[in-house]
Amino acid sequence: MSGQRHRSWHTPMQARSATEAHRAATPLELFFDLCFVVAVAQAALPLHHAISENHIAEGVGTYLMVFFAIWWAWVNFTWFASAYDTDDDVYRITTLVQIAGVLVLAAGVETAFEDGTFTAIVLGFVIMRLALVAQWLRAARSDPDHRKVALRYAVGISVTQALWLVWLTVPESWSVPLFLLLALAELLVPALAEYAPGGPTTYHPHHITERYGLFTIIMLGEAVAATTIAVKTGLDEGKYLPDLVVVAASGLVIVFALWSLYFERSAHRLLSTQRTALVWGYGHYLILGAAAAVGAGLGVVVDHTTHHAHISGVVAGYAVAVPVVVFLLAVWLLHVRPVQTGARLAAYPISSVLVLLAPLGPAPVTVIAVLLAMLVVVTVAGSRRGVPAAEAPQATSLL
Repeated sequence: MSGQRHRSWHTPMQARSATEAHRAATPLELFFDLCFVVAVAQAALPLHHAISENHIAEGVGTYLMVFFAIWWAWVNFTWFASAYDTDDDVYRITTLVQIAGVLVLAAGVETAFEDGTFTAIVLGFVIMRLALVAQWLRAARSDPDHRKVALRYAVGISVTQALWLVWLTVPESWSVPLFLLLALAELLVPALAEYAPGGPTTYHPHHITERYGLFTIIMLGEAVAATTIAVKTGLDEGKYLPDLVVVAASGLVIVFALWSLYFERSAHRLLSTQRTALVWGYGHYLILGAAAAVGAGLGVVVDHTTHHAHISGVVAGYAVAVPVVVFLLAVWLLHVRPVQTGARLAAYPISSVLVLLAPLGPAPVTVIAVLLAMLVVVTVAGSRRGVPAAEAPQATSLL
């Protein structure tokens, strides 16, 4: 953002420049993200308990559905704000309404896991989406050049939101298939709106990559918090101290490594076209969901270590290994493959295979931590000794 903008009660909502200098996340955006921490924590904890109690399929399925609602609500706000953040009072109030919807959504996560009731989650979603539709209609009125794309967003969001309300009434046997169809419809709204005449919106690549990076940090922070709480619970019994110290240390190494791998290089150059931006943005469902699930998996390992889990050591190991591999492969696809060449390009897939084998042996979490540390050395440290940034390969298509 170049200079300090004057804030008023109501200003015309004009599209911001995609090349605006010094564009950084605002305090309101950071507050918005902070409130999402509540929802993410509410989703990760019951996933941890479901796996420990050997309700794996139900727990993972519900987690994927709940996290989609959380992630998609965040994505919708983030991309809109990148194009139309006026920071006037009307914009701030509308954003605070969306935050209220997040909290309602978070309040419904527990019942979604316990009995499959998504009423509160959809209600929170409704609150957020109505506020977002109001924002798009305001943009359509103030920005003639992008009126058509803004109206397409407003109509698409309204229609899909109405369908979510209908979804609450369908028989349980239809719930998951219709959820998948509605999720696909949600993903199609930006694609159809942006590609049709009048698009695309003027998102800011630096701003978008910063926002996604900050949210990734929040997800990894949730992993640290979940591990800390789980270890404290185990220590309260006064036993298992050596084993828990190893689990905690290994968990920290895993989180530190995932952070290093994600932030190895800036991704803003990858968002050069609408197609690559959509793939990159949508692909973060895997990165963000896996990062939060790592914390749940580490909690499962603590439960197994303290003999509170009803699963084998192999299953407990896979509770960490699977989300780590999902994270690695998603980062490889979105951040590494478009720009990396040579032997280091194969390091992520090879490490992923080894991580998946780790639960079959002793001390799987420690082995995973060592493998990730080695991957950091090979890729991050290795790249710094390689081609200078000015001579680095140009980004290619994500697909």
